[in-house]
Amino acid sequence: MNYYQYNYSGAFSLECGKKLDNITIGYHTSGKLNKDKNNVIWVCHALTANSDVFDWWSGLFGESDLFNPNDHFIVCANVIGSNYGSTNPLSINSETNKSFFRDFPLITIKDMANAHQLLAEYLGIDKINLLIGGSLGGQQALEFILLNKIKVNNLVLLATNAVHSPWGIAFNESQRLSIEADSSFYEDKLDGGNNGLVAARTIAMLSYRTYDIYDVKQKNEDGISDNFKASSYQKYQGEKLANRFNAYSYWYLSKAMDSHNIARGTNKNIKEILASIKAKTKVIGISSDILFPPSEQKIIANYIPNATFHLVDSIYGHDGFLVEVDVIKEIIKDFV
Repeated sequence: MNYYQYNYSGAFSLECGKKLDNITIGYHTSGKLNKDKNNVIWVCHALTANSDVFDWWSGLFGESDLFNPNDHFIVCANVIGSNYGSTNPLSINSETNKSFFRDFPLITIKDMANAHQLLAEYLGIDKINLLIGGSLGGQQALEFILLNKIKVNNLVLLATNAVHSPWGIAFNESQRLSIEADSSFYEDKLDGGNNGLVAARTIAMLSYRTYDIYDVKQKNEDGISDNFKASSYQKYQGEKLANRFNAYSYWYLSKAMDSHNIARGTNKNIKEILASIKAKTKVIGISSDILFPPSEQKIIANYIPNATFHLVDSIYGHDGFLVEVDVIKEIIKDFV
């Protein structure tokens, strides 16, 4: 995939009432837009992913995979707030000529969708053949299609919801508390809150995976009393994220996920909003997902008129939407 940055010269209005000047959106594309402009696949990424979908969703996306650049024009844009090329808390605040850090404004999933609408207009995209996203990416996909500015033929939503749950918000708050417990978070420096971010990620892993997969992958067999595999795995995952991400982006993105509610700002309820979606829709849930349980996907599938639901049996929990690629590929292949 090829990486680019789009610079929007203007004031970008946010749901919170504040504005960001001259936002930047990092994005990857692969393939070419055909003459009829009807071969676009738009991918919405999850919480800490980047816009190189070939990197983290291989099997579905790649040179020889289901969605390949020979047949499709594939676009994946980095969300605002993330540190993979789009405007985020480490970006320069034009009013102070210093990084925002904790002065970055609160953003929402709808703000992310509105930013990506600007990118779509810049790229000359007025219709999308397939819009797809999982987790926070699925939340974005819902908000994107509900903007009703671009015709979407097919919609695929994985392990996501129409409104974020108290359970999910509680997990995110515990992670933010871990970050805030690291005093360096308040020093407003590039690596501020890094130790807190390590701890936050270990909490997240418990919501992404399951008892069963830890028992299979992280179990010790030799009767040791310390230095357990599960312990080292948690530390490894925490440090791995801290080495590629920053605590300020993580804090703000988790807040954005908490804000997700497709009915906010309307005079309609969730069911009425979902009923307005016209695209042919496939909703996929993971049987063991405790963070976005299948009941949430069933609500989406039940109220989008042209939607079907498919449950993937997996012990991987929420991460199953990334791990169970072979199964998911066949489901989407049949769908499209």
